[in-house]
Amino acid sequence: MRRGAPQPASGQGWQSAPTLHEREDFRDLVACVNRAVKSVLEFLRIGHDAFEITGCWANVLPKGAAHRTHSHPNNFLSGAYYVRTHPGADTINFHDPRNQTGIIRPPVVELTAENTDQVVVNVRNGTLLLFPAYLQHSVDANMSEQERVSLSFKRPVFLITEHLSNPL
Repeated sequence: MRRGAPQPASGQGWQSAPTLHEREDFRDLVACVNRAVKSVLEFLRIGHDAFEITGCWANVLPKGAAHRTHSHPNNFLSGAYYVRTHPGADTINFHDPRNQTGIIRPPVVELTAENTDQVVVNVRNGTLLLFPAYLQHSVDANMSEQERVSLSFKRPVFLITEHLSNPL
């Protein structure tokens, strides 16, 4: 997909078009993601027949490139599949979604899981993460000499409304 494209500027990443889920060569990954999402929705006791992937794209982060804090509005779940990670390029950060936590923040003497405003998750090749689309997340700058490659995707919640109108 990147053949013929110029190399990103120093510290900049590259993203593909958000339609990889429509490509035949991504069929197996889409099936895997769909199975994982179905399991999560069943666990949450949420109907899953009307859900579909609305976007799937590749992310390539060379040395120094990062993803700023963001979320995926108008979706229920988001996720990432890690194709290529390396030490120094093997984490994702999830940020506390409660805006009020930053209003009065006493000084932290020692950082612990109970007093941090983010959770850092270590990932490796083949990791598939699913998380609420509203959850703000970011990726720190790649400190590795090698590219970090991941695939991101999102699934909407609004397609489920047709099920809500059907009597049980």
